[in-house]
Amino acid sequence: MSQPLANIHPDARIGKNVKIEPFATIGADVEIGDDCWIGPNAVIMDGARIGKGVQIFPGAIISSLPQDLKFAGEKTTTIIGDNTVIREFATISRGTADRFKTEIGSNCLIMAYVHVAHDCTIGDHCIIANSVQLAGHVLIEDYVVLGGTSAVHQFVKIGAHAMVSGGSLVRKDVPPYTKAGREPLSYAGVNSVGLRRRNFSNEKIEEIQDLYRIIYLEGNHYSKACDLIELEFTPSKERDEILNFIRNSERGIMKGYGGGNGKGSAVI
Repeated sequence: MSQPLANIHPDARIGKNVKIEPFATIGADVEIGDDCWIGPNAVIMDGARIGKGVQIFPGAIISSLPQDLKFAGEKTTTIIGDNTVIREFATISRGTADRFKTEIGSNCLIMAYVHVAHDCTIGDHCIIANSVQLAGHVLIEDYVVLGGTSAVHQFVKIGAHAMVSGGSLVRKDVPPYTKAGREPLSYAGVNSVGLRRRNFSNEKIEEIQDLYRIIYLEGNHYSKACDLIELEFTPSKERDEILNFIRNSERGIMKGYGGGNGKGSAVI
């Protein structure tokens, strides 16, 4: 049901049982799936592709033009997955010629005043807390929790099931299953609480802890740590995911606590 005070372009493609509140604005090249709620004063601009059951709260802006001087008006999109919630005054820019899309997965919570810049990709079941600022080209995998007021450098990658503490400056990649905190951002252990909530067994959590002990707590060069893990641990989904993440990191991964070359930290 659309309110008469909403501004909806006649070319917009809107699904069934969508409620659009007064003073919302919907552009022409917009697709909105079934059972969505679009709050008052929300702005859905050209290029938005919104899944089913999405809630967009007042003042949020979806698919705004990229804040990138290289953007030349190319046709790009912003994709929002099913059942994601976007809270007040969040801003999500559409893609540029680099990836042609900005994408947020399903069942995510994007809290108030978050900014998701052009060409970012956020996986499923992520929680991005209040006032987080994501620069362009950031990749966030599934089940990540990113604490409020954190700022993430462009091209950074955050692995699945990681948790980053509030107020963090994220300049390096954050490997999967870890907790990240302190300044500069450092390894703060395995996200065991989050893993238990997602039904990881105690044995699997202990395996992940053993892997990161070699990477972060024994003073090994990262490449040596990966070689040791490959020799000493039976292949598993988690082992291979961690190894691939570290070996393919372009920005380098966050340091162990304390940084430097001493015991308790890895060196790159």
